[in-house]
Amino acid sequence: MTHCKIGVVGLWHLGCVLCAAWSKLGNSVIGFDYDASLILDLQQAKPPLFEPDLEESIRRSLGKKSLSFSNELHSLSQCDFLFLSYDTPVLEDDSSDTNILKKAVQDVARVMKKGSVIIVSSQSPAGFCSALRGLLKETDPSLDLAYSPENLRLGEAIQCYLNPGRVILGTADKNTETKCRNLFSQIPAEILSMNLESAEMVKHGINSFLSMSIVFANHLSDICETTGACIDDVVRGMKTDPRIGLKAYLSPGIGFSGGTLGRDLKVLDQINEDDRGPAVLFGLIHRLNRERKYVIAQKLEHYLGSLHGKTIGLLGLTYKPGTSTLRRSLPLEIAELLISKNATVRVYDPKADFGELADKRPFVIEPGISALARKADGLVLLTEWGEFKQYDWDGVAESMSTPVFFDTKNYLEESYMRRAGFSYYSIGR
Repeated sequence: MTHCKIGVVGLWHLGCVLCAAWSKLGNSVIGFDYDASLILDLQQAKPPLFEPDLEESIRRSLGKKSLSFSNELHSLSQCDFLFLSYDTPVLEDDSSDTNILKKAVQDVARVMKKGSVIIVSSQSPAGFCSALRGLLKETDPSLDLAYSPENLRLGEAIQCYLNPGRVILGTADKNTETKCRNLFSQIPAEILSMNLESAEMVKHGINSFLSMSIVFANHLSDICETTGACIDDVVRGMKTDPRIGLKAYLSPGIGFSGGTLGRDLKVLDQINEDDRGPAVLFGLIHRLNRERKYVIAQKLEHYLGSLHGKTIGLLGLTYKPGTSTLRRSLPLEIAELLISKNATVRVYDPKADFGELADKRPFVIEPGISALARKADGLVLLTEWGEFKQYDWDGVAESMSTPVFFDTKNYLEESYMRRAGFSYYSIGR
């Protein structure tokens, strides 16, 4: 495949990763966003959020002149491919807000060169890409649209994108499929071609299945606690069954957060309801996950008694390690729930962008673990940052009012934490 000119439209996490990845492969990449201040930062190699190696990759590509950034639509006029990469906004009920995707397609269609292709990587509700393609064709019949859903994991996004194992490619035209296959041949992966709707449904299906696995593991862990079983052993045994497998998503904890999984559950639940009346499965998975934070608070109340007037230190506030964003963070929701129970909440997170909260910070932000623990009635680990596992916990329990440690991710070694003086509690043990 000859290297080509690629535009990336929408520069938050997904868009910045695409810019870094495709420029790293030797293509000429232009990152576009309407936000002029965001573009100025990116021109200085300052991405809008933390992702390992992202800033360094952008800086290297800027230096090699293989990557540039602009808020001028005309800068995209010579691109062979445009990736639509906005992180699709999620409303409070986890439904998708696709307005920015529609606006971007209508805008870029006016400047695209003949025969070029938009590849949608933003999460798209089933059927939406066909509608976008219709808008594109109304502007210029020579243009076309494909769908290739992102396959990123925060904290390892660039390597994940460049080594995906397989690429899902949805198209409605054989010539467009061939063009896109040639582009993706730069990435060592099997390309699975299908129609647009099937590609959208693959993404919904994967995320909904993962959601179900997480909810299942959480409920199984609660039964383990009741019966005296150990969830670690149960999961280890289950994964040896080849019908389940070693990579199964069976890690109990606080539930899934971010809008990604919930959004796909909402899409499938709505389609099912519109087609056949009220459905149970997808909506039930969504509801059970939303209720998990109350179970976590109840467990903490079981260990500490009433939380009224208690001081709770939270270890980690981002929804997973390797990111700085607090958007749609379940640990943040748990913090708010504890505050509603009249607890004083202090938090420490090594990477969280607390600026996202503006003035809405109903908790105390501590500079480190020792300050967090001092005079606390309990510590709760919510995000599995490596710093927490490497920390020397000896002596920390002595600084607390009550040395209770609730590890909601089963992340730390129980025997070590007990030797360090903690009343250590975990999930499903």
